[in-house]
Amino acid sequence: MSELTAIVLTWNEEDYIAECLSSLKWCETVMVLDSLSTDRTVEIARQHGAKVMLRPFSSFPDQRNAALGLVETDWVFFVDADERVPPQLASEVALATTTTEFDGYWIPTHNYQMGKLILHAGLYPDYHLRLFRKSKGHYDPAQKVHEYVRLDGAEGYLENPLIHVSCRTWSDFIGHQKRWARLKAEVHFDRGVKPTYHFIAGPTLEFLRRYIRLRGYRDGLHGLYLSCIFAYYYFVMYVHLGKIWAARPENIAT
Repeated sequence: MSELTAIVLTWNEEDYIAECLSSLKWCETVMVLDSLSTDRTVEIARQHGAKVMLRPFSSFPDQRNAALGLVETDWVFFVDADERVPPQLASEVALATTTTEFDGYWIPTHNYQMGKLILHAGLYPDYHLRLFRKSKGHYDPAQKVHEYVRLDGAEGYLENPLIHVSCRTWSDFIGHQKRWARLKAEVHFDRGVKPTYHFIAGPTLEFLRRYIRLRGYRDGLHGLYLSCIFAYYYFVMYVHLGKIWAARPENIAT
C-alpha cells in the first residue's frame, strides 16, 4: 500500500474518539488535529498512538486544509471522530491506494441516528470524497459546512461504507442542525442569496424531498421525524440569513 495518513479533526470528542482511533490501527500514520479541546480528547488520542497537533478553529475547510499541510504521505484519509472504519472498508482503502487509475475516492456512509441505521431520506448512500492523493486535492474555503474537496484528478467509488455513529438523542440531532443552520446562512450570504419566498418554499420542498422523493417514509417514525427536523432547520437557516442581511450597515437606521 502507498503511504497513507488518516486524519481526524476533533473538538471535545472524548465520547467518540477512542472507538474511531481503534478502527484506524491499520494505518501507517494517524493524525489528530485538535481545536483546543477542553475535555480528555487529546489525552485519549495520545493513548491510542495518534500524532496529535493543536490548532485554533476558524472554519472546517480551513482546518482540513491546515491538516493537509501537515501530512507527509502520498495519500490522506479523512475520518470524523464519530465515524468508524470497519475491516472491509480498511481492506478496500488499502487496495485503492495501490492503483494509479484514480486520484480520489468517494466512500458511502451508514448513518446511525438515535441507534437506528437510516437507509433513506438522503442519508444513504451519502457519498463523501474522503480518500485522495494529498497533491491532488484541497478543500473549498467558501464551503463552510459540508466541506467540499476540489480534486485535480480522476475520481472513483468504493463499495464498503464508513460507519457514522451520528446523534444518539433527538436533542443532539437538533443541536447539530442549529449549528448547520447558522453556518449555511453564512454560506448563502457570501453567495449573495437574499431570502424572499424561501421561508415557505424552502422548508416545504426540503420535507417533500426527504420524505417522499428520497423515501424517508420507509424508515418509519425516524424517517418522518428526520424529514420534519431537516425542513424546520431550512426555515431557521433562512431566518438567520435574513438577520445577517438586516444587520448590514446600509440597513441599520441612524
